[in-house]
Amino acid sequence: MTESQNSDLISTKRERIAELARQAPTMAFKSLAHHIDIDLLRAAFSETRKDGAVGLDRQTAADYAKDLEANLKSLLDRFKSGLYKAPPVRRVHIPKGDGKKTRPIGIPTFEDKVLQRTQTMWSFFHARARARFHDSEGCV
Repeated sequence: MTESQNSDLISTKRERIAELARQAPTMAFKSLAHHIDIDLLRAAFSETRKDGAVGLDRQTAADYAKDLEANLKSLLDRFKSGLYKAPPVRRVHIPKGDGKKTRPIGIPTFEDKVLQRTQTMWSFFHARARARFHDSEGCV
């Protein structure tokens, strides 16, 4: 999926949510999880860095991509059913600026990075949509 196709997919979903917000302006959006589907996961996969460090499972982006559709379907099924639980992160220590001290960082599994990317994509939308709704209501 190209970046343009990803943008079109997200835009279509945004418009659907924007229409819901216009139809029911007092409705509170508590979760957008039900809007996550296989197409959004594909878009998130294509936007996730492929050269990042591996998590505890040692699975690379290339490994995940070998059976991409089955992996994404499994992820979606587990996420939607509530069975998905983020795996532990791999803890590594990286040097600070002076090289004498280190600081710990956590590295998630590749699959968790993909799911996190969907949340980032929706958070970005939410911020832009909120601004657009406020602008259209004259609440600048």
